[in-house]
Amino acid sequence: MSDAGDDETPPSATVYVRNIDERIKVSTVIDSLKGIFADFGNVVDVVAKKSLKRKGQAFVIYDSVDSAQEAIDDLQGFEVFGQQLRLEFARTRSDATVLREDGEQGLETHKKHRLAEKERKQAAEAAEAKAAAKRPAPEGLAERPAKTTKPAQDNVVPDEYLPVNKILFLRDLPEDYGSEALSAIFGRYPGFKELRMVPGRAGIAFVEYESEDGAINAKEATNGITLGEQVIRVTYQRQ
Repeated sequence: MSDAGDDETPPSATVYVRNIDERIKVSTVIDSLKGIFADFGNVVDVVAKKSLKRKGQAFVIYDSVDSAQEAIDDLQGFEVFGQQLRLEFARTRSDATVLREDGEQGLETHKKHRLAEKERKQAAEAAEAKAAAKRPAPEGLAERPAKTTKPAQDNVVPDEYLPVNKILFLRDLPEDYGSEALSAIFGRYPGFKELRMVPGRAGIAFVEYESEDGAINAKEATNGITLGEQVIRVTYQRQ
């Protein structure tokens, strides 16, 4: 769920709440917000996290946009735990809202897209860190002798942060799973194009899809599954 809304954010059934006292326990925050926001409609859920990044924030999920709008209008600036609440519509629909409006299949798709966006962000951050490591040091620092030289592999983007693309890399495959068996498994996902074994290399293969969405679906469904007695690894192809 995205953090905040803005002036152009369309109305939704989820209210983004911020400026909550970070010292208050999450369980207390949730119980208090449920009681306060219940005056404006049916509260489906209240989501608050313990992580540092999410402290002082929460999401209140109603079953209607009207209830969310009324709560924002009436509770904007309302003082809770000694601080005035700041309220906005959330940028994205909550899981509870997606499940109610689109069903379980829609929720599954919603989660996969969210995970893909997270992976894209992580990949971009990792690539930026790699680029920063290659930039020349400022003049004063460049004159100083380096303490140690780290292997070049330290700058390689980890597999889990590789950018999303249409080709998957399979590894740790059992020797008795050939092209036909693997195609039957990965061919179940939309846009399957082909599976390529690597001659002379046991245990690895590549699967290509027509779009990134197909690759995302296949990766999330198959990474870590057990084939025979082996747990296989599925990542995006390193480009």
